[in-house]
Amino acid sequence: MTGERILIVEDERAVARGLEYGLQAEGFQVFWARTGQEALQLLRAENPALITLDIRLPDTSGYDVCRALRAEGFRQPVLMLTARDEEVDKVLGLELGADDYVVKPYSLREVTSRIRALLRRAYGELAANGESVPLRFGDLEIDPARLVVRKAGSAVELTPTEFRLLHHLAAHADRPISRATLIEAVWGYESDIGGERTIDVHIRHLRTKIEDDSANPQHILTVRGVGYKFQG
Repeated sequence: MTGERILIVEDERAVARGLEYGLQAEGFQVFWARTGQEALQLLRAENPALITLDIRLPDTSGYDVCRALRAEGFRQPVLMLTARDEEVDKVLGLELGADDYVVKPYSLREVTSRIRALLRRAYGELAANGESVPLRFGDLEIDPARLVVRKAGSAVELTPTEFRLLHHLAAHADRPISRATLIEAVWGYESDIGGERTIDVHIRHLRTKIEDDSANPQHILTVRGVGYKFQG
């Protein structure tokens, strides 16, 4: 994939320029925001395919930016780039809608690889793999060709990562799937975020969005000692 528009949100000029030059050399179009406010303005104006987001910004936190863009309905993948390596920070980023997390210092090759993987999984990979047949379970419809989920005829807003996780579970309905298998299927590599917590947070998000009662799920069930399974 080449030519995709990437928004870098980073207040340190040297770090941002290094990412900008490296990503441009890989064929991406790059926009740079130094503050959270500028990031949201560029996001609305340019509609990038992916956002790299630093947590520490001069006017707000990356967490607040992530929360705001998801609240506005932006579903693009968010890759958090930060020097903070505490598990609580990683989980909080996921809770607010981030898709993956890379801790500084990182290599440009690693960041580029993560970006390409997130783009592949967010845009068209399901259809390209021939998995484009809509899945229907009662009033729930999962359409991988359009990357759309509907419940009782109404669209359900999912991030690309949430969609891919739901689709993988539903495509293997009634089969228990381990968290490790889900990590591999959804991200395609070993994420920096703790594996079990990564899946658990996204499952919690999905349940609030597709279940009638997220505390008593009917579709996404926990399989103790294994992981999860989708029940039609």
